[in-house]
Amino acid sequence: MTTATAPHSWPAPGASGGAMAAWRFAKALDGGAVGLQWVLKRNCSISPGQLFGAYLALCAVSLTIALAFSWHGASPVLAFAGVELLLVGAALLVYARHAADQERITLADGSLSVEHFRGQQTARTEFRAAWVRVEPRHGQGSLVEISGDGHQSCVGRYLRPDLRMPLAQELRAALRASAAAPAATATRTPLSEPK
Repeated sequence: MTTATAPHSWPAPGASGGAMAAWRFAKALDGGAVGLQWVLKRNCSISPGQLFGAYLALCAVSLTIALAFSWHGASPVLAFAGVELLLVGAALLVYARHAADQERITLADGSLSVEHFRGQQTARTEFRAAWVRVEPRHGQGSLVEISGDGHQSCVGRYLRPDLRMPLAQELRAALRASAAAPAATATRTPLSEPK
């Protein structure tokens, strides 16, 4: 008696009857773990380090001009430049604190983990993958609500509204594939021949 075995317990994208050509949002977990991870981030065109460098350049230019005016007898210009730079610095600090905000969804070992990173706060919700529902929160284009085990979490804040439905469909497909994975691993061990 022979059995067909799969090389991995997690099906490759598109392996389930061509339902998906590739995972659009997900990536395989690092470190050899079996599973998928979705990382949804803000679209930031400048990193906090680059922003700090730009702010230092702005300070240098503004203070140079203010000192030149102060040298010629217009001393209030220096005070106004200082207030301006403090306000701009405060606004850029608020931006930099939230530049790395993200949502991370991890599907591995029969568990779905949703993590929200907002500033210095981190919120984590765990679900059993077999009991998870993935639905739009209010309708087309709204946030994607993940619920199960008496918990719920909304994801998709950092995606355009037209990309939230494809994310929900990909999450559903990955959950179906993970539910089928234990059945595939159970058929991997060949049955022993009767003696």
